[in-house]
Amino acid sequence: MAPRASWKGYLRLSLVSCPVRLYPATSTKDRITFNQLHKDTHNRINMKPVDPERGVVERSDLVKGYEYEDKKYVIIEDADIESVKIESNHTMNIEAFVDEGSVDVIYQDTPYYLAPDGAMAEETFVVLREALRRTGKLAIARLVLSSRERVIAIGPRDTGMFVCTLRNPNEVRGTAEYFDNIPDGNPDPEMLQLAEALIQQKTTSFDPRNYEDRYEIALMNMIREKLKGHKPVIAAAPERGNVINLMDALKASLSQAKPPAKSKPKAEQAAKPAAKGATSKRAAAKPAGKKNA
Repeated sequence: MAPRASWKGYLRLSLVSCPVRLYPATSTKDRITFNQLHKDTHNRINMKPVDPERGVVERSDLVKGYEYEDKKYVIIEDADIESVKIESNHTMNIEAFVDEGSVDVIYQDTPYYLAPDGAMAEETFVVLREALRRTGKLAIARLVLSSRERVIAIGPRDTGMFVCTLRNPNEVRGTAEYFDNIPDGNPDPEMLQLAEALIQQKTTSFDPRNYEDRYEIALMNMIREKLKGHKPVIAAAPERGNVINLMDALKASLSQAKPPAKSKPKAEQAAKPAAKGATSKRAAAKPAGKKNA
């Protein structure tokens, strides 16, 4: 079954345009989630809307309201929202291009995948994708999502493109109140050299598969033990050890540190016979079946 697009419209550059589809690039369906239950009956609690005067009300009786003064509202109908039409409701109109690395990570919000909508759109889509790839640029456009216009960055990714919504500047806090009291002096040259050597020793290529969610794995192991009727094993907090000065700590870290293991290609891993107990270890790491506890 083809994935469902969260938005359909047009990607346009000047007089050139093509129909496109937007898909969420991330998913949270595999996260462990909990339901609210009554402590005695273990029945799942239903969250119902409550009016201070009438008590529980039906959702069909709810309307949207905008508070223009304290406790004074103007009622907004669905038709009112539908009547608000601007270009970015249905068109990603590219307004500018910026260097690929110039969009500060703190402004990057939600990622999406962008694909052509039909065979007729593929030629135009591929031309725009390769133009971005060869120039090392990101396209800046606007898009209405969830009743809000968002500034977006568009770039090439594999045979398609990615879209990242960007936060509004008024959503990003300034650094002054957090960083003003941090000294801006030069550190001790020898300690700085040791820190740089430690960084060099631990430098590797980033592979997100090497950084599994250890807390979620431990959480699922605890849930499995509870299902078996066993008392969960409580992991002891790591000892802090003796406090030593920074110079000694850097030297000790440098002598003990091992270079991070580089991940091997999947084909190479599959060619080697699995180690004894590896299958059971993987099974313990991945939760089976429904995750709602």
